[in-house]
Amino acid sequence: MAKGKRYSDATKRYDRDHLHSADEAVSLVTTLATAGFDETVELSVRLGVDPRKADQMVRGTVALPAGTGKDVRIAVFAAGEAAEAARAAGADVVGSDDLAAEVEGGKLDFDVAIATPDMMPTVGRLGRVLGPRGLMPNPKTGTVTADVGKAVEDFKGGKVEYRTDRYGNVHVPVGKASFTAEALSQNVRAVVDELNRAKPASSKGRYFRRVGLSSTMGPGIKVDPNRIKPDEED
Repeated sequence: MAKGKRYSDATKRYDRDHLHSADEAVSLVTTLATAGFDETVELSVRLGVDPRKADQMVRGTVALPAGTGKDVRIAVFAAGEAAEAARAAGADVVGSDDLAAEVEGGKLDFDVAIATPDMMPTVGRLGRVLGPRGLMPNPKTGTVTADVGKAVEDFKGGKVEYRTDRYGNVHVPVGKASFTAEALSQNVRAVVDELNRAKPASSKGRYFRRVGLSSTMGPGIKVDPNRIKPDEED
């Protein structure tokens, strides 16, 4: 796909082959985000894992201390008191069989789906719709839970999901281009710490293979895997 003039101009403003420190990359990414909207900043990491092996699939959630900068829309599959708790916590869409029917009909205007355990037989039938979009509730990410109220609050407050794709890549949004460098660094640090925590025992050799930082419309900035973690604040 052809890139626009703004993108081409941005690539000339830094050394695309240089391996930057995390702090350098954070400072650069905001200056290269010149679109007419507040671009999302994304951290991309190629991990030394083989996702085809069940014990090397890296998946979970991480709470971004500075938030995502995005208004996260949440759908909750629940009934009774759990449904009321979800509404009270600020869920955007709440329902049970009625919500499942709407989703099956194409209603997918939400970013996160949460379900109570008793609703999973119903939600499970939506796998072909929710799965390809990464919206299928899963206990490993805290999106299948009896405490839906807390889950809604957590995801509204900056918790994001992550998982390796078939090549071992993880892509995690770490904020907006309008964030301060300090806020972006805090979020990057949280993701790096979480990925380190989630490292499979069976993973051998270098764990962080390739690292990059980019904004929605900006070019990718290479980060030195040996300097992936931002410096601690004084």
